[in-house]
Amino acid sequence: MPRPGPSLPRVHGAASWRLASDRVEACVTRRGGHLGPVFFETDRGRIQPFALPPWQPQDIARHLPGVLRPLRGDFFCVPFGGNATPYRGEHHPPHGETAAGTWQLVEQRAADGTATLSVRLRLRTRPGRVTKRITLRAGEPVVYQEHLIEGCAGPMCLGHHAMLAFPAGEGSGRVATAPFRHGRTVPRMCEDPAQGGYSSLRPGSWFRTLRAVPGADGRPADLSRYPARAGFTDLVQLAGVRSRGPAWTAVTFSQERWLWFALRNPQLLTSTLLWHSNGGRHYPPWNGRHRRILGLEDVTAYFDYGLAESVRPNDFSRRGIATALTLRRDRPLRIPYLMGVLSVPRRFDSVRSVRFKGDLAVFTALSGRRVTQVLDRDFLSAP
Repeated sequence: MPRPGPSLPRVHGAASWRLASDRVEACVTRRGGHLGPVFFETDRGRIQPFALPPWQPQDIARHLPGVLRPLRGDFFCVPFGGNATPYRGEHHPPHGETAAGTWQLVEQRAADGTATLSVRLRLRTRPGRVTKRITLRAGEPVVYQEHLIEGCAGPMCLGHHAMLAFPAGEGSGRVATAPFRHGRTVPRMCEDPAQGGYSSLRPGSWFRTLRAVPGADGRPADLSRYPARAGFTDLVQLAGVRSRGPAWTAVTFSQERWLWFALRNPQLLTSTLLWHSNGGRHYPPWNGRHRRILGLEDVTAYFDYGLAESVRPNDFSRRGIATALTLRRDRPLRIPYLMGVLSVPRRFDSVRSVRFKGDLAVFTALSGRRVTQVLDRDFLSAP
């Protein structure tokens, strides 16, 4: 049975569990189960890639979504999105109870260089439970995450909501993903100027490459480089994967000589959302302060709209891209996910491909330079 455990230290204002290996030190908030900060030991020093908000949890007003209180790093959403529209009588909070509810400790242990944290949340809106298990392995600058959804039935959108903080300087990071089948900007206006929100991309536009996405001013925007378009907040979805094996997202910081990556099973997480948060929200609690943050959100969902919109036919589901999965009460659903940080050699620019030779992941840049990392590829397999 889950147990409360001892009182927890506060990290950036939030009570958090801590686990560590020789290569990674990670914190997980009790409220919302947000992973962050996370420190990776690399040849380039100790690197903490994830975003932390410019506020403390106690600064968030009661009427604002609960997910904003611990907001940081990466968190798991069931269901993913705003969820403003109820689905068959279910009215889920923004990004689901998993992103704002209080998780309970199941187990925390460290042995033989491996550290593991298991926590659990009981779902109330659609009865069931979710178990979060995070593992750090000796010698690997990698975070292994898995979420087990049990006791639920019916369609569900879900996903991870990773957020990276970028150094100052236009285009300091190079953004790349596995080849995708369809790219589209958010269909409706992403932000409303009447409410103090501003966007720079043309709504409802299809695109084939991140290097040329239609802008609201008629000019193409290059989304393969970030930070960019200061003063705006934008959202795009990259749906479907045109390659075999695990799908990937990656950001290279060539000047600092390191890269962040995420790996997923594309049958379980079918799309990637890129959320460009660069000062485009001037309403509370953002107030123009949330800048140079990029969400790299691997999901099965229809943009950030929520369950109702993800379940009904939409632009992607009509093209054969799943925007919801079917939960079965008698069959738990496991969602595995890997994230890591690697140092890279000089002239390693944007990631072109990620290929596997057994458990060796080979990251190849456009320049032809390579970097490798041993990891457990089988971890990403479906049960």
